[in-house]
Amino acid sequence: MFLSADVRRRPAFREGVLNMAPMAVGIGAWGLMTGVAMVKSGMSVIEAMAMTLLVYAGSSQLAAIPLLVAGAPAWVVLATGFCVNLRFVVFSLHLRPYLMHMPRWRRMLHGYLTADLSYATFTTRYPRPPADLAEQREQEAYLTGGYCTTWCAWMGMSTVGIALANLIPQAWGLGFAGVLSLVGILCSMATTRLRILSALIAGATAVAAYALPLKLNIVTGIGVAVLLCFWLEKQFVRDAIKADL
Repeated sequence: MFLSADVRRRPAFREGVLNMAPMAVGIGAWGLMTGVAMVKSGMSVIEAMAMTLLVYAGSSQLAAIPLLVAGAPAWVVLATGFCVNLRFVVFSLHLRPYLMHMPRWRRMLHGYLTADLSYATFTTRYPRPPADLAEQREQEAYLTGGYCTTWCAWMGMSTVGIALANLIPQAWGLGFAGVLSLVGILCSMATTRLRILSALIAGATAVAAYALPLKLNIVTGIGVAVLLCFWLEKQFVRDAIKADL
């Protein structure tokens, strides 16, 4: 099993849980707001719970909700979700050498459980893939501990939000609280000049394309930022190679 006794007993598992614990409050607040937003948009409790459990991606869920309410075509909703979560393609490529020794079903489970903060914490703790069996088990235990904290915080508070949505007045401004939580997560991840530049490009493009229907300005901003920063990164690497030569 994924959370086998062998994994839970390892010190790295407890380390992963404890390192993610300070972030659980912010993750839970975001999950609470997302749960409320889904029900307030007109989704049933069953639909909201299914979306929370199956999608497990707050930014994608929040981006899809207004499109679903507006009756947008399915391809627009799917394309928006794909673009909003495009960063997970990069995460997967980076994690590939860490996980390729695992069976396919476990790699898929890790892919489902991957979250921004658990990914960032894990790759900071382990900058290089495992070199032997002992390191493989240690790294998986740490990664699983981080996942355990983020998943439980998100699912628990999102469920609370879904259950109490009709009792929470809109005047509480949970939408604004959700924006603040996203900004906080964004700022914590803006650790390089290229990441800061990508955020600025995406924001500026989204504002410039605000007139597009169905909130496609968000998709446009993400697409432009990814393409430009991918090109810039290749240029930086090429220039660095030339300088070394």
